[in-house]
Amino acid sequence: MSAQTDYLELSEDGGSAHKFYEVVRSGTRVTITYGRIGAPGQAKTTEFATEAKAVAAAAKKVGEKVRKGYAPAVRGVRQARSVTRRPVASTRSTARQAPVLWRFASGAPAFGIFVDEERCWVGNESGDVFTLQHDGTVSGRFRLPDGVKCIVADDFWIYAGCDDGRVYDLSGKVPRVAYEIAQDVDIYWIDIHDGTLGVSDVQGRVTTIDHEDEFQWARNNEGDSAWMVRCDTDAVYYGDSWGVTRFDAGDGTPLWRRELRGSVLFGWQERDSVYAGTSRNEVHQLAKDSGAVEAVYRCDATVYSCATAPDGRYVFAGDSSSSIYCFDQSGDRLWKLGTGCGSAFSMQYLDGRLYIVTTNGTLACIDATEQAILAAQQGSLPQARDVKAAASLPVVEPTVVLETADSADGGIVLECYEDGSRLRVRVVSSGYDTTWRVQFPKEIREPGARYLVDGVRPAGRGGFYRAYGDIRRLR
Repeated sequence: MSAQTDYLELSEDGGSAHKFYEVVRSGTRVTITYGRIGAPGQAKTTEFATEAKAVAAAAKKVGEKVRKGYAPAVRGVRQARSVTRRPVASTRSTARQAPVLWRFASGAPAFGIFVDEERCWVGNESGDVFTLQHDGTVSGRFRLPDGVKCIVADDFWIYAGCDDGRVYDLSGKVPRVAYEIAQDVDIYWIDIHDGTLGVSDVQGRVTTIDHEDEFQWARNNEGDSAWMVRCDTDAVYYGDSWGVTRFDAGDGTPLWRRELRGSVLFGWQERDSVYAGTSRNEVHQLAKDSGAVEAVYRCDATVYSCATAPDGRYVFAGDSSSSIYCFDQSGDRLWKLGTGCGSAFSMQYLDGRLYIVTTNGTLACIDATEQAILAAQQGSLPQARDVKAAASLPVVEPTVVLETADSADGGIVLECYEDGSRLRVRVVSSGYDTTWRVQFPKEIREPGARYLVDGVRPAGRGGFYRAYGDIRRLR
């Protein structure tokens, strides 16, 4: 049986990094191999029910990569072309050094960060996601099929949006595909609220998808390169090269629009305000209810990222010159310091510490307390610790293979059933509403199958459950 092979290459970071992506289809089997040119790469083989499905899957994978800048090539002959997902110019800061407590080199430029009371997450352009304790100890590692653009939390759940057009749930032991975006959507940023996904993309479009991974609505705005989407109960806040727009969460009706100076390159939200960092060196604070400008925070270079302390008590920003800033609520600058490890693509503040991920792939923990900042401004710095991941740390990849369970003890039982042409999931354990559907990964649904999960929770708006924790197949 002859095999159909598609071999693609890509150069990025000014031509210094070269990657390949090969799709080989033989009958009903599709093997995908990817990695750095000159290295063996990683391979994954999937068996499909029919040859037609294998052909479609192979074509989809090739199409995804071509849209991201990969080009057909001859193996061994460098033909890759360069692609830039976002204009990046990171220079060294001339400001005094920030008080970095520890830093971790993730291995590739990093956009994705999330920090909570339990741990820190970083996801990079190579598809690696690491978890770290607050002292910097590396505690886990996932490897996703493509570059990670962002990591967001929705209550208990942690999600990573990737360049393969999928959003992965990282809340269990194994990553699972939670949402699969349409093939023509090139993810720039995501946010999720109560199970509803908001996506902003390269074309300047905002799309929402419900908990069953089904399309709700999409809108095109006046700009492109949409790096901002933030969601709450009532609305979706979207930012692109034109400015910021608020859409009704239910039907996508535009509620207000605010044109800004420069392109929006990052967005943040608090309860009553959204924050947009722009290419014109500013962070704009906008009222959620009206779009009115509440404050403007002025930096000295293009703003790549921003964040706030709770309720906007302090506003932080990271610029293209590897500097970070802190402002008070009124817009007065309190300090500016250098990161020492590149420009911050994303950031988050928690309990007196500012966490950043940077253009060179570093996750850094900065002591943002008043005492530490005053000392740093006078040239007194803590000894920053360089964190390493243990060589023995296991790497966990997405899979559709499930562990099995012989008993329902200690968990909640779910059942997959056919609803017309779709497969749905419901709770069959006692004490739950069997008419409510369950948010559950599509790739592992099989009609008639029963599953054991750690638990389910009702969505905040009601009407459906959300499964969490590990998933096992009941025998």
